[in-house]
Amino acid sequence: MRYYSYFPGCSAEATASPLGLSVPPVAKELDMDLIELEDWNCCGSSPYGSVDKLEATCMAARNLALAEKRGFDLVTPCSSCYITLDGADSHLKEYPALRDQVNQALAAGNLDYHGGVRVRHLAEVLYSDVTPDVIGAKVSKSLKGLKVASYYGCQLVRPAVGFDDPESPRSLDELVASLGADVVSWQLKARCCGGSLVMSEQDLALELINKLLRNAQENGAQCLVTPCPLCQINLDAYQSQVNSKFKTNYNLPVLFLTQLIGVALGIKPNALGLQRNIVSPMKVLAPYL
Repeated sequence: MRYYSYFPGCSAEATASPLGLSVPPVAKELDMDLIELEDWNCCGSSPYGSVDKLEATCMAARNLALAEKRGFDLVTPCSSCYITLDGADSHLKEYPALRDQVNQALAAGNLDYHGGVRVRHLAEVLYSDVTPDVIGAKVSKSLKGLKVASYYGCQLVRPAVGFDDPESPRSLDELVASLGADVVSWQLKARCCGGSLVMSEQDLALELINKLLRNAQENGAQCLVTPCPLCQINLDAYQSQVNSKFKTNYNLPVLFLTQLIGVALGIKPNALGLQRNIVSPMKVLAPYL
């Protein structure tokens, strides 16, 4: 059994509820004990840091301090949370004056942070700790014949975090291949989907989403898989708006990595939240359910 502190993040309990639902049963099957961080708070997300750097760092650092008390690596399934928490950890180590200010704020809650936490993305843990070979050995329903386009997005491997190539990543592809699925080769697998720009600059974001969906579909993808809640909601929930704007007819399910792994491990669809995806994956996945 592998033990980790677990930071689900706000999205996993709201817009990315299929992610929140699918992580625990998959972790259990893979002998991972994800111990949810008690009394965790929002990481602050990336936009807050551009408004008030100190307050944003304090929000992230409170979670780091809680995790440091427990002593395990801090694992999150959200790419934005990962970037935010890891960035805060790096800044606190690099800038002593900032660390002193943050610890002064944390002292109000009887907390402090000394830089003793390793922040990790769940996708990296599945790849590096559990490994594709071990996951493949546990597959009970091979996804052979399913053409899957792995979508990394722009946060999982940037800035370079040491476990994959930021321009031509392979980790998700290897995880997908371990399930028996056919990995689709496509050029835009690490390009940005627009992220939160879909709220402030929707036309621009829809154009980016259209490019991604077109590239995946042209290369034969039957579905996409991503570990990122922002990427998933953009490609899934806004697909109908893309179809309306660009006169396309996309109907590509966009699954979370844990949902796809869960299907291959024989976990029931409801436990994986498959019915909550906007573009239904049930037809594509029917042969494997």
